[in-house]
Amino acid sequence: MKRTDRKSSCPINFALEIFGDAWSLLILRDVALFGKHTFKEFLSSEERITTSVLTDRLVRLEERGILRREPHLTDRRSSAYVLTEKGLDLIPALLDLMEWGTSHDPASAGHRKEAFLDKLRSERGPLVQEMKEKVRLGGAVLV
Repeated sequence: MKRTDRKSSCPINFALEIFGDAWSLLILRDVALFGKHTFKEFLSSEERITTSVLTDRLVRLEERGILRREPHLTDRRSSAYVLTEKGLDLIPALLDLMEWGTSHDPASAGHRKEAFLDKLRSERGPLVQEMKEKVRLGGAVLV
């Protein structure tokens, strides 16, 4: 049986209990950075998440208030997942992970985004606010 109580009152533990697995972070990346919103779009990511794991993570992120499921605008059979305000507040953390991964992985795709990373380093506050607004309106940061 899966543990449902908090392990501690540590703020890092709290964050990890909500979105601290690789699949959840990749889903959040796909929504915020690449504008993916549907189950099918998440399945198309190069990391090849399984349908059962994807279903579980989407449910968990929705239950924890990070994602909100809405009817798809053009396909009545489908749902769209969007970041809530609580989810939008994770954009700086995603950017920190992107910057760290690019700095420490010579093969990182982040090296193709050097202009973006330079702007992030020099204009972080305004850039994060601009990104949140873009994602809030259904857009994406890197597409």
